[in-house]
Amino acid sequence: MNRFLPAAASAHAAEIDLVLTLVHVLMGVLFVGWSIYFAWVLVWFRSRRQPHANHGGAGGRAALATEIGVVVAEVVLLVGFALPIWFNRTSVQSATPAGGATVVRVVAEQFAWNIHYPGNDGEFGATSPALVSGTNPVGLDRGSTHGQDDVVVVNQLHLPVGRPVAIQLSSKDVIHSFGVPAMRVKQDAIPGVLASVWFTPTVTGQYEIACSQLCGLAHFRMRGIVTVEPLDAFDAFLTSER
Repeated sequence: MNRFLPAAASAHAAEIDLVLTLVHVLMGVLFVGWSIYFAWVLVWFRSRRQPHANHGGAGGRAALATEIGVVVAEVVLLVGFALPIWFNRTSVQSATPAGGATVVRVVAEQFAWNIHYPGNDGEFGATSPALVSGTNPVGLDRGSTHGQDDVVVVNQLHLPVGRPVAIQLSSKDVIHSFGVPAMRVKQDAIPGVLASVWFTPTVTGQYEIACSQLCGLAHFRMRGIVTVEPLDAFDAFLTSER
């Protein structure tokens, strides 16, 4: 599957690619098996050979074993692979033991990604809907205890390479979906809900943020850029923005 996907740029990408490969292998086996069975049924149960229809369906041990095998394979894929990866990817606590994650708030709106970094104190300043404006898209209260040195940018998510990143997702209006294909990350941003997702960028460069949920007439232009860079360049970016 890797050849059909963007080049992997996160630590967990191999896990996601493995699940995608296993799912496609299962679907391929089912497609070939059912196609052969369908062709066999057309020939074996043609009207001249079987003039009276049997509505009881397929029976016997072979049919039962096939059905059980398909169910077992799907349960193994879901419980053994997909769910553990999903729980790990959406748990911010999982990133903490890796040595301290970079925590960033991403606030979606029609049709932009608002990126909110905490200041040097590592704490986010207070926000209020009453303060939201064209120049203050997240409603940051600069007069609050931790708000003076916070950084807010639009559609530009800078991240340090090799360090876990914990994204806190929310939305100001409708449902959006934060998708970064190169990082194998996709998480819905829902109004009134703070969703979390984390990953560790492993390759420097620029990658696209795409909204994976139809969110309005200008959905097509809701794009952002993830810039993965060395730690000193990341620190320099935050310093310049402050």
